[in-house]
Amino acid sequence: MRQYHLGISAYYHDSAAALISEGKIIAAAQQERFSRKRHDSGFPADAIRYCLDEAGITLEDLTSLSFYDAPNLKFRRLISSFASSGPSGLAVFQQVFPQWIRWKARPEKRLLSALREINRGQPKGEIIFGTHHRSHAASAFYPSPYDSAAVLCIDGVGEWQTTSIWHGKNNDLTLKSAISYPHSLGLLYSAFTDFCGFKVDSGEYKLMGLAPYGEPRYAQKILDELITLREDGSFSLNMKYFAFLQGRNMVGEKFEALFGRPKRQPESEITQDDCDFAASIQKVAEEVVLGLARAAKKMTGESRLCIAGGVALNCVANGCLSRAGIFDEIWIQPAAGDAGCALGVALEQDAKHQQKRMIPASGHRDAMQGAYLGPAFSDDEVVRYLDAQEAPYQRLSEEQMLNTTAEALASGKVVGWFQGRMEFGPRALGARSILGDPRNVEMQKTMNLKIKFRESFRPFAPMVLAERAAEFFDVRQDSPYMLVVSDVRERWLKPVSSRHLGSINDVRSTMPAITHVDNSARVQTVHPEINPLLAQLLQRFDDMTGYPVLVNTSFNVRGEPIVCTPAEAYLCFMRTNIDLLVLGNCILRKDDQPALENDTDWRTEIALD
Repeated sequence: MRQYHLGISAYYHDSAAALISEGKIIAAAQQERFSRKRHDSGFPADAIRYCLDEAGITLEDLTSLSFYDAPNLKFRRLISSFASSGPSGLAVFQQVFPQWIRWKARPEKRLLSALREINRGQPKGEIIFGTHHRSHAASAFYPSPYDSAAVLCIDGVGEWQTTSIWHGKNNDLTLKSAISYPHSLGLLYSAFTDFCGFKVDSGEYKLMGLAPYGEPRYAQKILDELITLREDGSFSLNMKYFAFLQGRNMVGEKFEALFGRPKRQPESEITQDDCDFAASIQKVAEEVVLGLARAAKKMTGESRLCIAGGVALNCVANGCLSRAGIFDEIWIQPAAGDAGCALGVALEQDAKHQQKRMIPASGHRDAMQGAYLGPAFSDDEVVRYLDAQEAPYQRLSEEQMLNTTAEALASGKVVGWFQGRMEFGPRALGARSILGDPRNVEMQKTMNLKIKFRESFRPFAPMVLAERAAEFFDVRQDSPYMLVVSDVRERWLKPVSSRHLGSINDVRSTMPAITHVDNSARVQTVHPEINPLLAQLLQRFDDMTGYPVLVNTSFNVRGEPIVCTPAEAYLCFMRTNIDLLVLGNCILRKDDQPALENDTDWRTEIALD
């Protein structure tokens, strides 16, 4: 009988489910894509249904059912944290403690009750509880292309661990070193996210994008006062400046006094000072990551590194690590945050039962299948939806669809691109993407302000044919998951002296829409064996323009999860200034569409990220 292993992450943020069977990832998805609630922390009922339905099984067919962390250990850390905070943490403790008592008493009972409600049978065995950082480590090592590697996990906090170094070898993961709460690079970075007026556990990537507009003039103060770095790569925080032990805020009065200003209010004007704070904490974060990588190299003797944890999504630090040459090769889990822990805990169970490593699918460089692990919709399903909406469209051959799309992009149109299985993880990788011409000087402004409805300073990423990537970008290795920042090659650059926030609209290269103020780009290398349709589109665009490069951003608006279904894609298309919608082989033009009936003021319904 075929074996199936289901992993679940839930009840903190980015809930998800993943299903593994005998060395292959069958399905993986975040709950937010179904509930339409960004970073949904609730029980991932819809994601679990999807995974089971994709395999055509029920809960009764599972060989194992695993939860990504250990609630009892997390509860002990919570109690310790509140105890150390004294009277200042009492109010939050009284609010949170009763909820945790109910959860700690019978975590398995709560999970089984939620599973019964999804109407997919009942699991036969007990629920296996993993640990947070081991789940991260498993998500990084097991689907990687390496037989052995150092594994580095950096996040906010799991049960106790905030940073861990592992040695992955064949079928085993061995913990080599760890740093425990409250000393956390992820929480330090989140403290500055909060201080600069962005939402914690959501806006850290904005801080990363803001950093190149500033100068790291506060970096030494951060190193002198907030964090102590040691020669062995470890570090500790000076907790007198932080407020997260009390449970309400990341920073308080002492933090503000240290930097001589209050924290920025959300949605208020961004100042040059905010840019300098972003640049400073980014520089410190890079220094910490490099120190940890050197420690991982020394502890394991490996020449290859796997990375996971929320900090692994800091693609600027990843680029810095790649250029440093500490490791010959680096592989980063595309779902590096907590959603990926559902995958990790299931992968480890599968490896235990199979007593062997996963084997990457034919033609793939790793076992993640390009991260295309979510739901797909056939052309017939798309047509049924569009006919029901009475939406004008053309159903073309694949060849006609590709040519029409490339021509639209080359003429400056913005295209909503909906193809195949949805991505797992926070990045749109050409399945649920909005595409544009990188040569267009107005493209970044148009996409930010009229389509994404987000802050104008935020950069866009390029996708490029892998075989041509080194011609346009200083790439040191493949980057199929858009997780490493590289510089744009000098031959494409144009002279610009300023990189302050006021110079955002300066044309810095022949590809201004994807060139950030420091002449960098978050590159996605597109491989024909992983996504042949996307590679064909890039080739056609190259034939027309001489550039095998497109702007790629996620198919959503600010505060909304990436679209999952044709209905969500059509609604986003109609509510924004996207010119062309490509659903499979069906093409819709904005000018042909009737106005939406009974539409609401949707921007008041979506919480800003």
